[in-house]
Amino acid sequence: MGFELRDHTADVAVAATGGSLEAVFAAVADGLAACSTDEIPDAGERFSLTVAAESREALLFDYLDELIYLRDVRAELPVDHRVESITGPRVEAADSDADGDDPTADPPWELTATARGVPLTELDAREVKAVTYSEMRLENVADGWEAYVVFDI
Repeated sequence: MGFELRDHTADVAVAATGGSLEAVFAAVADGLAACSTDEIPDAGERFSLTVAAESREALLFDYLDELIYLRDVRAELPVDHRVESITGPRVEAADSDADGDDPTADPPWELTATARGVPLTELDAREVKAVTYSEMRLENVADGWEAYVVFDI
């Protein structure tokens, strides 16, 4: 379980796997950090964050977008991601839309996580401008979860 960086036309993509939804979200976030720097020092303090969204895919997007935002406002690169929990609607397939999300739930999906914030002054960082929905994929597979996310650099 983990991630690998993949070249993408003018961007970079992260392909990740995990035994659970939490694990694959953390692996994609670790991939985001790897897009930003080659070496991660031991510096920095852990911080917590919570993100809510209307679907699993939107939750992944919003989580990664929040990490980029926090990097900018805190002047720290979030690393060593731990997704503590992901909660969402628990509905029967017949009562849900095509991707298994209940459109009437409010808020349907929520994530709680922690990361370590490494001061940007401690590393040689490249700027990742944004996460994109372009080619985004989040799938439940036989041995866990797979994700593919493209970042604008």
